[in-house]
Amino acid sequence: MGAKVLVPQAVAREAIEDLLGYGYEVKMGSGAKEGDLIRDVADCDAILLRTAPCTKAVLEAGKRLKIVARHGAGYNNVDLEAADTLGIWVTNTPDATTNSVAEFTLGAIIMAAKRTQLFCDALKRDDFFFKYNNKGLDLAGKTLGIVGLGRIGSAVAKKAYYGLGMKIIAYTPHPRPEHTPVYVELVDWDTLFSRSDFVSLHMPAKKDNRGCVGKAEFAMMKETAYFINCARGEVVDQEALAKALKHKEIAGAFLDVLESEPFDLSWPLFGMDDVTITPHIGSNTVECMRLMATQAAEQIHKVLSGGRPDWPVNTPRGK
Repeated sequence: MGAKVLVPQAVAREAIEDLLGYGYEVKMGSGAKEGDLIRDVADCDAILLRTAPCTKAVLEAGKRLKIVARHGAGYNNVDLEAADTLGIWVTNTPDATTNSVAEFTLGAIIMAAKRTQLFCDALKRDDFFFKYNNKGLDLAGKTLGIVGLGRIGSAVAKKAYYGLGMKIIAYTPHPRPEHTPVYVELVDWDTLFSRSDFVSLHMPAKKDNRGCVGKAEFAMMKETAYFINCARGEVVDQEALAKALKHKEIAGAFLDVLESEPFDLSWPLFGMDDVTITPHIGSNTVECMRLMATQAAEQIHKVLSGGRPDWPVNTPRGK
């Protein structure tokens, strides 16, 4: 019997073609809920996973499972502890999203600075002349504070410095000055929030950092500063952000992520001026979706061929 790969949600056709080319049977899932995966995974050797919940129950149901390959950089939807215990590799595709999300973040910074959403809303109210009493900002010479200097944070720093002429400061919990570009000044947490004209988050969501950006951080920011989050919604205290915006402690925000998905349109943030919210689309490009899917397929092939994945995020028992 040949190896079988479960694909619970649609992925780029190139990845399916790759899996078939490797000689695997591809099983398209019947749904993306836990119960669907439990039912579908029983005879599968691998899962090419997007956002569906890969819980302990799902992993236990996959008696033949050897790898769960995440289509994307995050892996919050996989029970890593259970995967470790069961000897199942979990991998992601950390390189695939870097350029797409970095480009999107630059767009977010520009939209916030130019107050694009505010002017668009005014125009829809037939107020063409709203612009005369409201102005945007130029970005050259402004300070961009980057929280998290990993792949995406570093790419944003480079693009903002060379492309927009911004000054770059950054906070990282594990600073390595010898590997930091000369145009990036490493600073502490408080300094970043207090000095920045734009704060952009590029940090993963972990158990110990939920809501770590909150009331204290927004109070430190300039009243003219903008907050950008194209990373993970869980790391921000959403209520504190809404209050900071309401009380004009900061000038505005661009948010591609919120604390849970899909978003609740009754949340106060949706009714606020100078707040742009997009539905987690930072990596939603043709090129990025293709790359995430094909890289995940490649990781599956490596493991099912007896090798190790390139980007494991766990240490499975016996491996």
